[in-house]
Amino acid sequence: MAFLRAYVKSMRLYYAFVTGVAGWLGMSFYQYVAAAPGFIARSRIPHTVEVPTPDEAKLVILVILFLSWGINQIVNDWIGRAEDRVNAPHRPMVSGELDPRLALWFSALLSVIAAVVTAAYLQPIALVPLAAGAALNVVYGYAKAYGILGNIVFGIMIAMCTLFGFFASGPTETYFLTPSRISILSVVAVMNGLMTFYTHFKDCEGDRAAGKRTLVVQFGLERSRILSIVGAPLPAVLFLVLYFPLRLIEIDFNNVFVILGLLTVFLEVWTGVLYWRNPAGEMTYHSLVTNFQACVCGQAALIALFNPELGMVLFLCSYVFVDFLFRLHTDARS
Repeated sequence: MAFLRAYVKSMRLYYAFVTGVAGWLGMSFYQYVAAAPGFIARSRIPHTVEVPTPDEAKLVILVILFLSWGINQIVNDWIGRAEDRVNAPHRPMVSGELDPRLALWFSALLSVIAAVVTAAYLQPIALVPLAAGAALNVVYGYAKAYGILGNIVFGIMIAMCTLFGFFASGPTETYFLTPSRISILSVVAVMNGLMTFYTHFKDCEGDRAAGKRTLVVQFGLERSRILSIVGAPLPAVLFLVLYFPLRLIEIDFNNVFVILGLLTVFLEVWTGVLYWRNPAGEMTYHSLVTNFQACVCGQAALIALFNPELGMVLFLCSYVFVDFLFRLHTDARS
C-alpha cells in the first residue's frame, strides 16, 4: 500500500486531463465522422469505413488515455532526478519514498497491458501513436536540455494521444492524415508546447544546475516573463490562421465553440499575465493550475467544433477537476 500511495502521488493526476482530453478529441472526431457521412462528404472531410464505437470500447480508450500521463510520468521523474533534487526534493522518487526500480517495472507492466488491450480489443494501428507517445516521453527528458526542442517534443507527444483516440476507436482507411487533421494536431501540439514552457519557470533553478537549457534558462527570468505575455495567444493565432486565410480546417463554427474559444483565450492570456507577474517564487508553482486549465479547456473547446454538448461538459469538468486535483498537491517542492 505504501508503494501504491507513492506511485499514485508521483502520477500527479491533475495532468491526467491533459492526455485524457487530448485523446478524447480524437475519439470524438471519429464518432463525428462515423455518425454523419452525408454531412461529412459535403464538408470535404473524408468518410470511409468508420462505424460508431461501442461504449465499452470508449471506456477502455479513456482509461488508457487518462492513465497514460501518470504511467509515463514515472519514467520522466527517473530521467529528471538531477534537476528534481533541486526543484522538487519532496517527490517520492527523490525523497526515497518510491523505489525507482520497482516503479519503472510497474509502469512497464501497465504499458504492456495497455498495448495488449489495444492490439487485441481495440485497433492494432493505434499501437503506433501509443508507442510513439511513450518514446517521445523518454526523448523529452533529454530534449528539454536543448531549448525549444523540448517544447516541440512535448507538444508532439501529447498530439499522439489525439491520434491514439482516433485510431483506437474503430476501423478507418484514412491513415494518411488530411490537411485538416494535421492542422488540428498542430494546434494541440502548440497548446501543450506552450503549457510546458510555463512549467519550466518553477524548474529554472534546478534545470540550470543540471545543465537543462530550457527556454527559461536560456533567456533568463526577465526576458522569459515578457515571452510569457507575447506567446500566450499563440495557439489561438495559429488556429485562426489555419482556419481563415489558409482554409485548412474544414468545419463550420458553432456558438458553443465560439464561447469556449473566447474563454480559452482569456485563460491563456491570464496564464501569461500570471507568469509575467510571478516568474519566480511560490506563486510560480500555484499559477500552474491556470496553465493546465487553459491547455485542457482549449482541447475541450476543439471538441465543441463537432460535438458542442460534449465540448461544453468537458470544458466545465476539466476546469473544476484540474483545480481540485491540483490542490491535493499543495507542496510546491513535490
